[in-house]
Amino acid sequence: MASAYILVVDDEPDIRTLLQEILQDEGYEVATAESGEEARRLRRVRRPDLVLLDIWMPGIDGISLLKEWKEEEEDGSTPIIMMSGHGTVETAVEATRLGAYDFIEKPLSLAKLLVTVQRALEAYNLYRENAGLKRQAQPVTEPVGKSEAMRRLINQVRRIAQHDTAVLISGEPGSGKSLFAHYLHDSSPRRRGPFVDVGVASLLGDNPAVELFGGEEEGHVQYGLLEQASGGTLFLDDIGDMDVATQARLLGALETGRYQRIGGSEPVKTDVRIVAATRYDLEQRIAEGRFRNDLYYQLNVVPLTVVPLRQHAEDIPELLNFYVDYFVSQDNLPYRDFSVSAQNRLRHYAWPGNVRELKNLVQRLLIVGHSSQVDADEVDAALGSAKHASSPAVGVAFDLPLRQAREQFERTYFEHLLREYGGNVNQTAQHAGVERTHLYRKLRTLGIDPKQVE
Repeated sequence: MASAYILVVDDEPDIRTLLQEILQDEGYEVATAESGEEARRLRRVRRPDLVLLDIWMPGIDGISLLKEWKEEEEDGSTPIIMMSGHGTVETAVEATRLGAYDFIEKPLSLAKLLVTVQRALEAYNLYRENAGLKRQAQPVTEPVGKSEAMRRLINQVRRIAQHDTAVLISGEPGSGKSLFAHYLHDSSPRRRGPFVDVGVASLLGDNPAVELFGGEEEGHVQYGLLEQASGGTLFLDDIGDMDVATQARLLGALETGRYQRIGGSEPVKTDVRIVAATRYDLEQRIAEGRFRNDLYYQLNVVPLTVVPLRQHAEDIPELLNFYVDYFVSQDNLPYRDFSVSAQNRLRHYAWPGNVRELKNLVQRLLIVGHSSQVDADEVDAALGSAKHASSPAVGVAFDLPLRQAREQFERTYFEHLLREYGGNVNQTAQHAGVERTHLYRKLRTLGIDPKQVE
């Protein structure tokens, strides 16, 4: 992973040169700007990890730039350290109120400056790590399982993690592709960088390219997911759902290491590892003209196949223990263990929904159970109800107004299809005979999150 990139903005050339030399000696990558306009241009070219910003400059002043940049960033996370030779308490308070990390007076104490820079970058990295954890359903640990298939897969991921190449993870819905992507990131030299998890189906809005690559309009910058993942990993879940136009842009970024924001005129350099996942046979989609052959080979530098649960059923007892402990500690559910006969039933079940189905089954049995142990009869009943639930009889409440009754039916209908297709919006749209973008808006209107449908 590259060193932190620092932008120094000051109209005094001696200070710019001094700061650049000192920071480069400390191992940082440094760019300098002599004015607010030049700083804007450099920031458009590449998002800095930290900014040292003088307050008093010809043209636009540092406080105005601080306010502008903090408003542009959705999370306001990039640390900005203000510098001034004519500082007052009021100015420092104003800068802090607008989001500055710290305020340093001139003449600069280089020792204090370096400590402040180090702390600001540590806080920034911690923020990005925490933001990555919030995207996860649970803390990332080593995947559960001691079977030969799982140990082989875990060892393969550890080896792949040390090489900064694109990875394509394939596997059935619910088999754990996202978990292995997280584990790959946590095992790699990029572990201190962000892990940005993107469901490609969620990019099927009005302008998916802006979400992924960012945009520029009237001098204002919107940083896309690629830049938000800078220094870390961008995980593109279900890459087969990506529209062809966005595929072409992503291919260009992978081939050249650069891309342009939508509406932008200058290239942005990428510093991100791409990990993609698919439940499809991408070669078949290539033959159908729905996926680019050249993008497939760019992503498939290192292929990784996650085996379905039925192929490592000997791991089921360990998985049961793991998820029981998880729901007891995270959701305060009552502890229950699984009898030998119950475990035997589950080891011989086909698991069409893979590990995700097992996790949901454990949660349901902990919620509805009354005894301290889950027996075979209870497992049979739970698996039978799951099969029955997969083909529900959709009822209609005739005492509701037409609009509410229609919404009730649509919610039940789309939740059923999403369960059938493992949360895949593209396949749900094809079955329902609607456009993907229309379905995505409909799901938002109904309050349905495809990833949360169980």
